[in-house]
Amino acid sequence: MSKVVLITGASRGIGKAIALKFAEKGAKVIVNYVNSKKEAEEVVKKIEEIGSEAIAIKCDVSKEDEVKKMVKESVDKFGKIDVLVNNAGIVFDVPFKDKTVDQWKRTLDVNFLGTFLCTKYVIEEMSKQKSGNIINISSTNGIDTYNSESVDYDASKAGVNILTKCLAKELAPNIRINCVAPGWIDTDINKDLPKDYIEEEKKRICLKRFGKPEEIANVVLFLASDESSFMTGSIVVVDGGYD
Repeated sequence: MSKVVLITGASRGIGKAIALKFAEKGAKVIVNYVNSKKEAEEVVKKIEEIGSEAIAIKCDVSKEDEVKKMVKESVDKFGKIDVLVNNAGIVFDVPFKDKTVDQWKRTLDVNFLGTFLCTKYVIEEMSKQKSGNIINISSTNGIDTYNSESVDYDASKAGVNILTKCLAKELAPNIRINCVAPGWIDTDINKDLPKDYIEEEKKRICLKRFGKPEEIANVVLFLASDESSFMTGSIVVVDGGYD
């Protein structure tokens, strides 16, 4: 795979797993981060150890000027962007009555506006080369949820799902866009959940466990490959069979 891949929120968790998976296939990787510089540089080092090329770029995906700069820096370095993975995300799990306007805005800004901005400026480059592939990382919470503590997060992910479907027609036939909606995944974002709650949730999953970041990365890699060449506008649920 001689592709150039830009992955937002790639310093840890699902984003990191996706970055390493693409590197294993020979892709050149742009590792985006906003706060975790050390972790991002470690991901770059691992990619180089694998034998591929990578750079780390700091960018708050909710800031238009920063996104434009990131895209330009990526193209200046590697000449193109073949694949965009919109993975950056944030969540504030607090009771609805305690949720602040700042938390609400920040969640929508990163998860939804960030996906819009990165897509907007990357497709300018993809359109020039008349090819490209975009994979958005959503959530099963954006499809079906009854959790008031994460209503802003859920709304943002529902927006990502809708954005994916709406853009599929506009970007076709040269650029494909699909979405992965993970269920419970064993990442840092879930490490502080109460143990009894985790066990109860596992009981609701057919496979009786949380997923691994690498299992999401495998699906993303498939969607970025020619093996999924007749897929666009799809939302692929990866949740272990959640009831």
